[in-house]
Amino acid sequence: MIKVARLSIIVAIVFLITQGCAKKEIKGGDYPIQPVPFTSVKLTDDFWAPRIKKNADVTIPIAFHYCETTGRIRNFEIAGGIDTGKFQTIYPFDDSDVFKIIEGASYSLQTLPDSKLEAYLDALIYKIGLAQEDDGYLYTNRTIAEMHEGKGLHEWADEKRWLKDSVLSHELYNLGHLYEAATAHYQATGKKSLLDIALKSADLVIKDIGWDKLKVYPGHQVIEMGLVKLYRATGDKKYLDMARFFLDVRGPNGEQYCQANRKVVDQTEAVGHSVRATYMYSGMADIAAIENDTAYLAAITRIWEDIVYRKMYLTGGIGQAGGNEGFDKPYVLPNMSAYCETCASIGDIFFNHRLFLLHGESKYIDILEKTLYNSMLSGVSLSADRFFYPNPLESDGQHNRSAWFGCACCPSNIARFVPAIPGYIYAVSGNDLFVNLFISNESDLTLEKGKVSIQQKAGFPWDGKVTLTVNPEKANKFNLKIRIPGWAVNEAIPGNLYRFTDKIDQQISFTVNGVKAEVTISDGYAIISRKWEPADKVEFEFPMPVRKIIADQRVWADANKVALQRGPVIFCAEWPDNNTGKILNMMVDEFATFTPEYDTALLKGTYVLKSTGYQTKRNLRGGVDRLKEEKLLMIPYFLWNNRGPGQMMVWLPVSESVTRPLPAPTLAFTSTIRTSKAGNTIQAVRDQIIPLYPGDRSPSDYNWWPETNKWHWIEYDFDQPVRISKTKVYWFDDGPEGGCRIPAEWEVLYLNGNIWESVKGYNKYKITKDGLDSLMFQPVVTSSVKLKVLLPRNYSSGLYEWIIE
Repeated sequence: MIKVARLSIIVAIVFLITQGCAKKEIKGGDYPIQPVPFTSVKLTDDFWAPRIKKNADVTIPIAFHYCETTGRIRNFEIAGGIDTGKFQTIYPFDDSDVFKIIEGASYSLQTLPDSKLEAYLDALIYKIGLAQEDDGYLYTNRTIAEMHEGKGLHEWADEKRWLKDSVLSHELYNLGHLYEAATAHYQATGKKSLLDIALKSADLVIKDIGWDKLKVYPGHQVIEMGLVKLYRATGDKKYLDMARFFLDVRGPNGEQYCQANRKVVDQTEAVGHSVRATYMYSGMADIAAIENDTAYLAAITRIWEDIVYRKMYLTGGIGQAGGNEGFDKPYVLPNMSAYCETCASIGDIFFNHRLFLLHGESKYIDILEKTLYNSMLSGVSLSADRFFYPNPLESDGQHNRSAWFGCACCPSNIARFVPAIPGYIYAVSGNDLFVNLFISNESDLTLEKGKVSIQQKAGFPWDGKVTLTVNPEKANKFNLKIRIPGWAVNEAIPGNLYRFTDKIDQQISFTVNGVKAEVTISDGYAIISRKWEPADKVEFEFPMPVRKIIADQRVWADANKVALQRGPVIFCAEWPDNNTGKILNMMVDEFATFTPEYDTALLKGTYVLKSTGYQTKRNLRGGVDRLKEEKLLMIPYFLWNNRGPGQMMVWLPVSESVTRPLPAPTLAFTSTIRTSKAGNTIQAVRDQIIPLYPGDRSPSDYNWWPETNKWHWIEYDFDQPVRISKTKVYWFDDGPEGGCRIPAEWEVLYLNGNIWESVKGYNKYKITKDGLDSLMFQPVVTSSVKLKVLLPRNYSSGLYEWIIE
């Protein structure tokens, strides 16, 4: 029996407790802990198994459909000479989407056999083989361009192969996904058709690139992991050596955006594009395991701490900024502008799983689980046919899942990741059997002393009761290591970036065949060491009370706010369930209680949290009023936006000072608004919410991106003529990474009869970044006022707020 209190584990006298976190020594040659492959784990639950089936029935087919209709597959047909035409798609990395979906389809075939899908893959792989050049080169954009005397070669690529890969050409990125798809297809079908294409390609890469050849590193990492998989599939160390070259050749004078600013072993913090980063860290983990490289291991361990202790969202999402699709400064974690790309969540799951396989500590699976049930899962709709690219923690209705994207990395990544989820449940090392995730399944695995079958029954993520039925092939002694989730022992996240507001004092009981078990606690695992007999039954239950969470005081975006968690699931308030869609102006009492309840009819069945809160409204005196108390309902974050776009909020204010109150009835707010370019965020310019400090991008903005170097306008029309004499504007500027800057010029006009005339200012027009620009002018009486904005020559512009007085 384990008793939880004050972030410590207190165990009854019959238990043996071990303190400390002894690190596992990395054995040369591979990970010291090996995952049980997903092909050995058959899910029987009501949560993930239906999602994997829907991925096979819906996501993979529509992903291939969009690859066909957008021209991605036709690119291979043209490059292979069975069709004619120019390059059909937008980006040179579009080849990779086809490879990723092949990988996902291959995984799916191993658990859900489908002869039609297998035949489709055979035909598609044949086309890919035709598109490959004689020497092994495969990059449809260049091959097609050379058919047209070089015309159509993407601007990101150089006239010569590979030369711009460290920047944007994505030649090696495409190949990384090819290699991963090839090994998956080979393992699924036993066919070498795609593997032969991959090996021919990899041999060319090795021939052309190296220390005594062309020294180039991938601008977008992933080939490192792909080459390691080719090494595992063939046993040929040249592929492993090439993966290491691509890591060691990086830095120190390259772009931070792609983690080339320092040598990889010298890096101490997560920087740049988050997907590139997590793919690189995962590749480094592979090398650290196989070659026992302690420098690599030390670097990625430091980087993990930087992410988890300073740069991770409560949902497990990473990559705070949209401008670089990646990491920002420590503790800068805005909610509405949070990027949290779906691909980054998947990449971080890869990274954390590898760190667990190296260290054997539960904290890495804690992050994996948090990401899995929250920021990753929000990336796909319940219908499995719509997808998020970014996954913000707050919305004013500007976010909505899409059926596909021009840059379609996220749907294809989901297609390949979801079928592999069962492979994260168990792991083995010698005679240690790790139980990491709690999902009903039947599994067959092998320990040092023999084969074992495990049957798990669990109601996660809603119910903390778990039963494990252990069936060794013959009676054997081994260690069953059951992860104790951090959230079950008063830890919201490793480190102190987030913490629960209370401490639960609740017992976790472990029994074997109904009798209390003697356990050892080590590295976050409850270890039951015994001679196991067939049909031995282990039972335990993790407490799942509703927990309030607060953030580190350095996270300004979450100051004076609370979030809610139950089990591994983070909750949010969403527009359909609350006050006719108004969420962002809500607040709750600091000591409000939240009651969990299962709603069978809502969103195909889900737990909800019920409480009460208050609307807030700004008054004309500049203050904020708290309105009457009303019901508040919260749903799991991963389920939001399944009923259309609208307001959503994870972090609930407990103080009027940090709410987004309903606007006061100002001239701007009561007017009719028109603009030169329609957009669903136009209401932002009069919502009376401006940045709290320079660089604060949490307020909603309206902008004219991607247009540049032209005049645009916004107009307020009043019900009747009014007297005005002052205006204020707060410009939107998302530099240096984004595409908007403060304008080149601006002007205010008023409608005089039927003629627009410029106001006569008492002061000059100022253009300020991170502040309000005010203009006093001679009073006029008018029924309409217009703000004209000249966009800069090379950038667009926008604004947070336009005030008229």
